[in-house]
Amino acid sequence: MEKGNQELATFAGGCFWCMVKPFDEQPGIVSVVSGYTGGTTENPTYEQVCSETTGHYEAVQITYNPEIFPYEKLLELYWQQIDPTDPGGQFYDRGQSYQTAIFYHNEEQRQLAEESKQKLADSGVFTKHIVTQILPAKTFYPAETYHQDYYKKNPERYNAYQIGSGRKAFIRNHWGEKE
Repeated sequence: MEKGNQELATFAGGCFWCMVKPFDEQPGIVSVVSGYTGGTTENPTYEQVCSETTGHYEAVQITYNPEIFPYEKLLELYWQQIDPTDPGGQFYDRGQSYQTAIFYHNEEQRQLAEESKQKLADSGVFTKHIVTQILPAKTFYPAETYHQDYYKKNPERYNAYQIGSGRKAFIRNHWGEKE
């Protein structure tokens, strides 16, 4: 694929294993990296982030071509992967490191994220308040190698986790069948 114009998007949506595949399969996506952002510890490990002492979120950082897959479409897809009304984490995973957030890389992304959040709130899809934060991007640290492309390396475990965590049913109930 010719890379062309590239930008970054960073989203926290609970377990990063579940956030890679939906974006990875889209046209114009150059890469999706699982990692940690938003905290204070440099180069945190998975164990440190899970300890809830670093302030980091599990997140994905997406390199994309906005001419093929614009940021607005990334936002739309993001909202369809999470429960934006849950302040305590996502599905089975609880704690600050599993909370949702959109990390914007520039003022245009911030504005588009705010607009998309308001559009979602106005849509009536959710009856509860949308709690997903929109925050300035901070240093992104890639996660350990075994976390990268987890859905490709461990498809059975990935699918079992999608079902067991409740994420798959939630997405189907709110947005329809996605696969």
